[in-house]
Amino acid sequence: MAYENIRLESEDAIAILTIDRPKALNALNSKTLQEIESALNALPPTARALIVTGGGDKAFVAGADIAEMASITAAQAREFAALGHRAFHTLEQLPIPTIAAVNGFALGGGCELALACDLIYASEKAKLGLPEVSLGVIPGFGGTQRLTRVVGKMRAKELVFTGERLDAAKAKEIGLVLEVLPADQLLAHCKTVAGKILKNGPLAVSQAKRVIEFGADQDLRAANELERQGFAVLFGSEDQKEGMKAFLEKRPAAFAGK
Repeated sequence: MAYENIRLESEDAIAILTIDRPKALNALNSKTLQEIESALNALPPTARALIVTGGGDKAFVAGADIAEMASITAAQAREFAALGHRAFHTLEQLPIPTIAAVNGFALGGGCELALACDLIYASEKAKLGLPEVSLGVIPGFGGTQRLTRVVGKMRAKELVFTGERLDAAKAKEIGLVLEVLPADQLLAHCKTVAGKILKNGPLAVSQAKRVIEFGADQDLRAANELERQGFAVLFGSEDQKEGMKAFLEKRPAAFAGK
């Protein structure tokens, strides 16, 4: 499928989604959000990991498109927020691991896009934050909620209330990103992480993602029950039999995702 504002490419079992509006610093307008949602729903069945990044050398995604938002009504804002939530929920609910390669500005909607991914890595020149209050609004694509779950309620309040932009080192310090890399090594690092994931059983990785995501919103007893069920169901898979047989035979496993 041809897209105007994004690119979707594949390298073996790794899909790479690039937000590609460099003249607008990859800002998220309605069309871009629609294309993101469409691309996520059209990932090749062979994809076992997804990397999300920004085109150009300045921005991951600088934010939602203020030029589009400036004159919309409250009703239109509700629809715009619904579109962003739907696209990012689609990203969050993918059964494969997702990795944000934050290669520059990740502000507002860009930070929210990264937060919808499973893992976040940043280049040394990255800037992250939710500065919406400086525009008289609040984050509208899930930022207040996902940020709170990543860095804690008090830190999230500080960042949202002040609209502070964090450099990559500070973002790592508070747990918003996992690692900080030189700009020319960021994408390669993300591909290396994806490659490590691909060596493991795809059904097991998918089940691990599911129980972590759903368990995080449960009390401990309910979350442990979710884990117990996820553990048990994998023993009905060919991958479990192959993985344990390979271990006993001291050879690499050949997982089929079945």
